[in-house]
Amino acid sequence: MDYLPIFIAVTAAAVVIQAGILVAMYLAVRQTSVRLEALAADVRGKILPTAEIVHSMLQEFRPLLQTVVTNVSESSTLVRAQIERLDATVSDAIDRTRLQVIRADELLNRTLDRVESTTDMVHKTVVSPVRQLSGLVQGITSGLEFLLGARRKRNGVPVPQDEMFI
Repeated sequence: MDYLPIFIAVTAAAVVIQAGILVAMYLAVRQTSVRLEALAADVRGKILPTAEIVHSMLQEFRPLLQTVVTNVSESSTLVRAQIERLDATVSDAIDRTRLQVIRADELLNRTLDRVESTTDMVHKTVVSPVRQLSGLVQGITSGLEFLLGARRKRNGVPVPQDEMFI
């Protein structure tokens, strides 16, 4: 059997099918190209005027935007300078407050030391001699009571109990 004519017929059919597919692809690409061109023209018709409007608005607002940017820059510089001055003032106030607290602490310590030394001096110069004098007076009083009490007993007059304790 001769297979050559069958292979030629199958190959010819495949070539015809491929040619049909290529023609269909060409028509589909052409139709898509027409649609894309229409879409591009529509976009150009709608977007370009909008872009031109935006461009003209930017041209109009450019000086205003530059002014705003300049004002913001100057304001931030002024604010920074004021904050630096405020920081210096607060730091100075804190340093002065710290110095005053140290001075007050030293004054309080000196005052407490003086009160303590004065208390010791008063104790040594006043309280101790007063105690000694009080002891001496009590001793003399006790001796006199003893002597006077002995005389009263000799005279026969009893000493009341209340008079013994003074």
